Formats: sequence, C-alpha cells, structure tokens
Amino acid sequence: VGIILFRFLNRWRVTKYNKKFIRGLHNLKPARTGCVATIGSFDGVHLGHRAILKQLIDKASELRLPSVVMIFEPQPREFFTGEQAPARLMRLREKVEELIEVGVDKVFCLQFNRSLRSLSATDFIEQVLISGLKIRCLVVGDDFKFGHDRSGNYQLLKKFGCENNFDVIDTCTLEYQDKRISSTWIRSAINVSDFTLAKCLLGKPFRITGCVIYGQRLGREIGVPTANVQLKRYSAPLSGVFVVEVIINGRFLPGVANVGIRPTIGDLVKPVLEVHLLDFNEDIYGQRIHVEFKSKIRGEKNFSSVDLMAKQIHSDIQSATKYFSKK
Repeated sequence: VGIILFRFLNRWRVTKYNKKFIRGLHNLKPARTGCVATIGSFDGVHLGHRAILKQLIDKASELRLPSVVMIFEPQPREFFTGEQAPARLMRLREKVEELIEVGVDKVFCLQFNRSLRSLSATDFIEQVLISGLKIRCLVVGDDFKFGHDRSGNYQLLKKFGCENNFDVIDTCTLEYQDKRISSTWIRSAINVSDFTLAKCLLGKPFRITGCVIYGQRLGREIGVPTANVQLKRYSAPLSGVFVVEVIINGRFLPGVANVGIRPTIGDLVKPVLEVHLLDFNEDIYGQRIHVEFKSKIRGEKNFSSVDLMAKQIHSDIQSATKYFSKK
C-alpha cells in the first residue's frame, strides 16, 4: 500500500510540474502578451545559471510577462557526439524541477533532432522565437550560437529584435575565485571528488536523484542489500565507491554507494547507482531518493571472484561508518 500511495503522489507531483513544462512547438498555446525567455542547457542549474535566471525573472516582472527557459532534449552536444558527450550533472526531470523551484514560470523543451538541427538561424528566430513564443525580450550570452551550422549569433538576434519589436539582453556572468562558473568546471571538480568545490559552484551539495528499482538482488545474497537507481545515461560525472547521505521523504540516512558498470559481474553497459544504507532495513522500492556525495573511498575494481568483492564491500562499509562516527 505504501509503494502504491508513493507512486500516486509521485505522479501527482509530475502532473503539477507538467503544468509548467511544455514539450515541443505544437504544445505552445497561442500567447497574446508574449514572454521573456532565455536559452541554454542549464545542466546542474548552478550559481552562474541562477544569476541568469534572476536576471530573467526580474526582467519578466518589470515587463509583467511570463518568464520562459528554453532547453533541448537531448542536449545538442549529446546529439552530435553521442556517447562522447560530457556526463550530465542532472537528469531532465531534476533540471525542470530546479528551474521551476527557482521561480521560472515555464520550461519549454524542444526535441533536438535532424529537423531542428537543419533549421536555419533565420527560421529558428521566426518559427520558434517570434511565431512560437511571441518573444518580447531574450536574455542570452553575446557568444550564443544557434541554427544550422551555428550560423546564428547575438548580432543576428539584435537585428531581428529591432525589426520585430523584441529586446536582446546579454547575460550576466558570475565568477568564483576569479573564474567563470560553468558546468564543465563542476564536472571536473566532481571527477576528482572535490565535493566541497562542487558545492561552492552549484550552491548546493552534488546529488543524484532517481527511483529505486529492482536489481539482481546480488547485494542481498552477500549480506549487503542495495537500493539501485538507473542513471539512464551513457556516462556519469563520477565513478567509484563513495560515502553518501541519502534523503528519503525528508530523512537523512548514512550510506555507501557505488557508481559504475559492475565489472566483476559484467552485466552493464551504462552506469548504475547502487546504495547500501547503514543500519537500515526498510522496503523502499519505487521510492524516489536523493543521494548526496560526501567523500570518495576508492575507484571501481574488477575482482577475480564475488567473495573478494564482498570482502571489499564490507571494508567499504566500515570506512563509511568511520566517516559518520567522526561527524
């Protein structure tokens, strides 16, 4: 009953966000007043992004218009480079939730496909910005490129703005230690397990969020039950075994987690997140959890036997227990 109720509430929450989440031009309702919009990947929704979002929301409030963030799915770089694309800091749902919780009125998502990729810069402005969004003000960086072969730029937007009665405003830049905050910098920090720096750049601890799914139950067989979360991506921004804190329905629980492809078992191509909660024995299948990374214990290893792997996992649990005992 608990899992059924949770899934019902989870669907309700998604529906609540869907009221502000628009997929595709065909789902845009005719607008009479227009909007103030910005465009970008917004991966991680870090402090630099939040500065842009504040700029967007303030301008929308000044003009008494709705604020809109336009994103793409997949992200353009993922479309062009596939598995070679940088690992995402957050999944689409997490991103949409963050953007809306910041205060954005609408999140507009365009599918990045061959059709959109072949759209000229002029057609993008006319079909998406002018006809679709009824844009009144666009907040983008002066290095913004768009359209087929990235032929569109800030100057072209300015030209169309003058001709079609919409403003184009350059985004503000936020720095930390004299360096511009970026998703690339955050990925680098996470990759070397500098979670303190990542928190400074994100404005919040780095977390991975997802629903607990049924796995092979191998962990339970060796006395270490795990909550498994599919990452649904080719790569993760980190790999190995970590001390983590897991948030479940407002509770903060200590744990140890593995992010990787389980080379000893050899059953995965895409990475998965496996979390063992310390001194915990509740059924949380189907529940949505937030896994906050604290410290790295070791890299992922390929063991010659399951017994050796189990011995190392128990050692990892002891390391996590010691970490929390010092807190």
